[in-house]
Amino acid sequence: MGNAMRGVVAFIPAERCQRFLVGDLKEMPLDRTLDLSSRQLRRLPVAACVFDELVKLYLSGNNLSTLPAELQGLRKLQLLALDFNCFEELPAVVCRLPQLSILYLGNNRLYHLPRELRELKELSTLWLETNCFTVFPKVVCELSNLKTLHLGYNQIRSLPKELKRLEELRSIWLAGNQLAEFPPVLLEMHFLAVIDVDRNRIRRFPGLSHMQGLKLVIYDHNPCVNAPVVGEGVRRVGRWADSSDDEQEDDGSKAASETTAEVTEVQPEEEHNI
Repeated sequence: MGNAMRGVVAFIPAERCQRFLVGDLKEMPLDRTLDLSSRQLRRLPVAACVFDELVKLYLSGNNLSTLPAELQGLRKLQLLALDFNCFEELPAVVCRLPQLSILYLGNNRLYHLPRELRELKELSTLWLETNCFTVFPKVVCELSNLKTLHLGYNQIRSLPKELKRLEELRSIWLAGNQLAEFPPVLLEMHFLAVIDVDRNRIRRFPGLSHMQGLKLVIYDHNPCVNAPVVGEGVRRVGRWADSSDDEQEDDGSKAASETTAEVTEVQPEEEHNI
């Protein structure tokens, strides 16, 4: 919506404005899907909450920071997309959707999650990428049915040991965080199929060949001196991905030596500054 159109909308009364943006919500969509993405909405029309047979609701790319209590009437909702909005806290009403299995919360301003999130017993896919988390939200460890977790591009430095409770988890995406070491808890999660730790600060990778379910590990853009050793058939994406273990060891030793030399060269200047 262009600036000129926004200027026009600003002079329309709130109720009429919403009808202008989303149309008249009178009939249940035949596919039980309602898409109100990118409508410049600042609040969700209550009229959207009367469709109690609704299965999918897309609200991406708006200006939402709250949701009406009437949303809990959507008892059959399975997918809720709230990404690219202005949420600083997850509205409690979201945690009262008993059939919710897919929740998109990426690209908001979230820094914590409410304890009530654990009530979403059917939740299998959770997107939290590009938010403001500095600590892993531990309530996620209580989502026993979770299979896919996206937590990339936050500021997380470590993962809690409680994460291993998620025995259904098959893929975890952690790119663009502040991990300085490969999270030890992941080594105990043999059922994981996908691990993404791209764009972190990990210098050395442990062996992953004991993880029988692993299919893909992404570790590119880390200051690493070695690649993770994996089992047969596991795809690696990162430095030395196509090298043998001996080649990795030689290159890794060289990289470590170069790093040591760089530190040694910098030390006199640092002492001078002191």
